[in-house]
Amino acid sequence: MRLRRSLVTGKGLRRRRSGRGFSYYDSDSERVSDLRTRERIQRLAIPPAWSDVWISPYPNGHIQACGTDDAGRRQYLYHAAWTAHSDRVKFDRILDLADSLSPARRAVTIALRTQEPTEERALAAAFRLLDLGSLRVGSERYADANNSHGLATLLCSHATVHAQPAPSVELNFPAKSGQSWQSTIVDTDLAKVVARLKRRGPAERLLAFYDNGQWHALSPQRINDYVRERTGGEFTAKDFRTLRGTTVAAVSLANAPPPTSQRDSKRAITEAIREVAEVLGNTPAVARSSYVDPRVIDQYHLGVTLGAGSRDTPERRLRALVQPQP
Repeated sequence: MRLRRSLVTGKGLRRRRSGRGFSYYDSDSERVSDLRTRERIQRLAIPPAWSDVWISPYPNGHIQACGTDDAGRRQYLYHAAWTAHSDRVKFDRILDLADSLSPARRAVTIALRTQEPTEERALAAAFRLLDLGSLRVGSERYADANNSHGLATLLCSHATVHAQPAPSVELNFPAKSGQSWQSTIVDTDLAKVVARLKRRGPAERLLAFYDNGQWHALSPQRINDYVRERTGGEFTAKDFRTLRGTTVAAVSLANAPPPTSQRDSKRAITEAIREVAEVLGNTPAVARSSYVDPRVIDQYHLGVTLGAGSRDTPERRLRALVQPQP
């Protein structure tokens, strides 16, 4: 089926409350009676709590429906073919990110060793936290409305620096969806920078730089811009989480005992997804659907796992696993 671009501000079907359910109307305010259209709408499973619901009048629209959730956010339901295409693009993109990481990491290490509290040093700390910690980037709106934090809105009180057994940064803060984020990043250069930044006081933003006589907090946009500058690609903070999730799953499956039954395979996959969920702070269902390249699991079913015996990082070895050459 060839998809067509949906225009959610254009003509579409609308949902109205009717008794204990809903009725649907076209752009001429006529009630939808076509059985196929009604069945398509039912299959979309549009959440009852959504308001201002728009539904594509076409079965091949790339956006099938959208609405506003209880938090006031506009949400979208996409055609399955569009989702499959978008997922393939997303998972191919993280392979390019993996290829760019070695030179980016070297440049970030140099910036972290800068003695002055420059913007470059703060951005390097943000990059290292994304790279090793897989944090969400966060936003001012969520921090103010929900007291939930991400990378850009971390406070100094959310980070604890440990010298033993190895220099590390422990993070503990309220994250998205009311979850408590707890993780430890072992990295000497990062620990030194965070220790200096924490001297400003527990209520101050952790990732900040000093310029023209005052401290300035990093914005989410500036962090994402720096990611693109360092990697040379159109990558964002979310791509780091996707790469980390896929890598964790691939390493877990590579380390699992060779399966001798379908039950063994299922157990190994379940454990791999559980590890991803723990690292990323998601549910296993979200971890599998959004952050693990399904080709990793497909290859595992074929008896192929992440190659060993290479000097390349696990991230760099992903391409050979999910895009094997004939």
